[in-house]
Amino acid sequence: MRRAIPHLFLCALLASLPLSAHAARIKDMGQFQGLRVNQLTGYGVVVGLNGTGDDSLDYATQAMKGAASRLGLTLPNGTTPAVKNSAAVIITAELPPFAKPGQKLDITVSAIGKAKSLRGGTLLLAPLQGADGQVYAMAQGNLVVGGLGIDAADGSKVTVNVPSAGRIDGGATVERAVDTGFASGDTLTFNLAEQDVSNARLVADRINAEIGAGAARPLDGASIAIGAPVGGEARVRLMSRIENLDITPVEPAARVIVNARTGTVVINGAVRISPAAVSHGKLTVKVEEDPRVIQPAPFSRGQTAIEPNSAIAVEEERTPAFLMPRGASLADIVKALNRIGASAGDLVAILEALKQAGALQAELVII
Repeated sequence: MRRAIPHLFLCALLASLPLSAHAARIKDMGQFQGLRVNQLTGYGVVVGLNGTGDDSLDYATQAMKGAASRLGLTLPNGTTPAVKNSAAVIITAELPPFAKPGQKLDITVSAIGKAKSLRGGTLLLAPLQGADGQVYAMAQGNLVVGGLGIDAADGSKVTVNVPSAGRIDGGATVERAVDTGFASGDTLTFNLAEQDVSNARLVADRINAEIGAGAARPLDGASIAIGAPVGGEARVRLMSRIENLDITPVEPAARVIVNARTGTVVINGAVRISPAAVSHGKLTVKVEEDPRVIQPAPFSRGQTAIEPNSAIAVEEERTPAFLMPRGASLADIVKALNRIGASAGDLVAILEALKQAGALQAELVII
């Protein structure tokens, strides 16, 4: 029963917050189309490991031969280099919009084979490709690994965090810029992070009030088209002006989020309850085993036996029903559930039952 308090405390905290509308900047509600990051991926080799590499994996051996050949070193046929001090890795990075050649990117390096640790390793020069197969950056540098792994001679080992992955701050250099289409076209499109036709209309109206009638029009529930001037400088000024405009968004849709893995339940302030009576009880079955040892009589040539002895007890906790009034708010819901001491599992069961009864005016989302 005590474990219910932390889960419901979050709901009570949210219930105590004011439900009045608040202003938000347009830039916090979405972003302009085309201004997105692009994922880059590459394959490389980390060297300089202290015996924690891939050992004898075929693809690690091939990677080492390829790295040696790029440096002008040709290994004799049939030679298999020992790769215990090196590891094959996957490199990932994000290319931000407007990134120009020569700028630096942070990269993440992860082992894909049997390497136990990348601590102390150095990534050899490796290309990073986009989804179109083009090379957009080159990566190289010394890894910073937050994890630690130590093996002892008797087989015992200690592992802290993840030693088989690391990062290199500024470890990649941009070689090719991505054409965002920013300076072309007659319009700019602003996309809301969460589609809502009312918010799309409010954003368009606010832009028209600031710039001029007809400057913006909502295309759908998530996109607003804005007339754009010619030239990059003029567009940057317009976008900066639009992003810093304040609007008052509409109240979000009523929603209850249930995390089935952690038992966390979050109810937003728009949730309302229709009149409903709720009664929730618990049934506990307790089984105790106390076997008894039966000893044979002296000189009877009998055998010691164990006689089962079970005790079953059933306890049912009865909780009086409570009434949810019409239009009950989040605060009313939390107070009622706290009054009966509902745990996280009980709370989910009650909310699901209210939804099935048609009394919960909200979307129930289970993740």
